[in-house]
Amino acid sequence: MSNIINTLNIPTVDYIKGNKGKFTLILKVRAGYVAADNLSTQPWRNESYLKNPSNILGEYKKGALQTVMFQPEGSNHSFVVFARVGKKIKVVDVAFLESLKVGTVNSVWYGTELYGQGQYEAVKATSWDSFAFKMNEVVEELV
Repeated sequence: MSNIINTLNIPTVDYIKGNKGKFTLILKVRAGYVAADNLSTQPWRNESYLKNPSNILGEYKKGALQTVMFQPEGSNHSFVVFARVGKKIKVVDVAFLESLKVGTVNSVWYGTELYGQGQYEAVKATSWDSFAFKMNEVVEELV
């Protein structure tokens, strides 16, 4: 069972589930066209993203990342685990939301459906280092 709190009602899938596999990213480049970045050609990057998929969402400039596909090990099919069209997030895998930080959303994804002050309040986010879609521990200070 997922511990995600999604008050924004962004459609989610659960294909990554800690599986090994390969990511392919679809990026909009400065020249205006889209290009694929197949991370299987750089195994160290792919391994890093398998450990923390939300890092993919923070690595590229605002507006560059369009789609992320995941091909589980042993499968011939790739699944869309993140997709956006303009400001709308069409789908996002739960694995992205589990470790996505407020700072990543505020710096790269503001103005999209991932951003929402109500969402931050629902998870008790207090800083850019807080989780954006998972309940944050409230630390009480002794006076």
